[in-house]
Amino acid sequence: MKRLGTLALAAAVGLAGWSTAASAGETLNAVKERDTLRCGVNTGLAGFSIADDEGNWSGLDVDYCRAVAAAVLGDADKVAYTPLSAQQRFTALQTGEIDILSRNTTWTLTRDASLGLHHAGTIFYDGQGFMVPADLGVDSATELDGASVCVQSGTTTELNLSDYFRANDMDFEPVVFESLSESLSAFFGGRCQVYTTDKSQLASIKSVEAPNPDDYKILPETISKEPLGPMVRRGDDEWFAIARWVLIALIQAEESGVTSKNIDDMKANSDNPMVRRMLGESGNMGEKLKLDNEWAYRAIKQVGNYGEIYRANVGPDTPLGLERGVNDLWTEGGLMYAPPIR
Repeated sequence: MKRLGTLALAAAVGLAGWSTAASAGETLNAVKERDTLRCGVNTGLAGFSIADDEGNWSGLDVDYCRAVAAAVLGDADKVAYTPLSAQQRFTALQTGEIDILSRNTTWTLTRDASLGLHHAGTIFYDGQGFMVPADLGVDSATELDGASVCVQSGTTTELNLSDYFRANDMDFEPVVFESLSESLSAFFGGRCQVYTTDKSQLASIKSVEAPNPDDYKILPETISKEPLGPMVRRGDDEWFAIARWVLIALIQAEESGVTSKNIDDMKANSDNPMVRRMLGESGNMGEKLKLDNEWAYRAIKQVGNYGEIYRANVGPDTPLGLERGVNDLWTEGGLMYAPPIR
């Protein structure tokens, strides 16, 4: 009995230590004290993160940051955006220049295990592809043997490109640039025959950046898996949980039929237990995140559920014209699946 008592005491001490570490909350406290969320975004990618002439940011990745700000600070507009290149993005997060990185970044083992960062979930499932001038006479990536290919450095795109050509016993000439603008200028200027990046980005480039979109085509092959999502620093479990569960709430809201338009009615009248917990009517879910219980209500009310955000930024009625595909809900044949809020 004495040994069991000793073990119980040790377990209690261990749990107390874990609880203290888990509730450190440095980032949450800093964001609240500053009253602003610092969000790292792309320097300019239509549909995901781009600023207009007046400096107003929009896009799928931008709206995620707005949802986090609404959940934490009560106002989706309390966000300061830091445009970052592929080379700058991880350092900016590691050094504390930003609180969260929401910049079309792929979840990989190397990034998850060796950068001191955590992926908070997948906001967009993508895959790498190729774009070529229509008059090149190419209909498939298997016809690109010997082609010159523009690619941006500091991305998973470089490795995927090499892997694909090696696996298909083809040669290519890489034309590497540090910035997106440099690589696009080179491609549209004829310095390379092919441009490669994620297919969502190709759609954005073709519709917005191309001198004449009809002069270019995106080849059918998808050569990689690119689960894109926000990242936070390791060592702050509380902030990691907030970043993850805000995204989950946006997905769950769509699945539950909760929109920015009907949310007040759903909050007042729904008898669905999941909806009631999510919208703060029962369960004290916010308390578990060190937030108030209307954290998800504000995010959805001010920004929209995942489907609303998708349609507004990259959906079929936008210049990108992207169908939901794998980014649809799991109930509709896609991969968007929300763990239960309970």
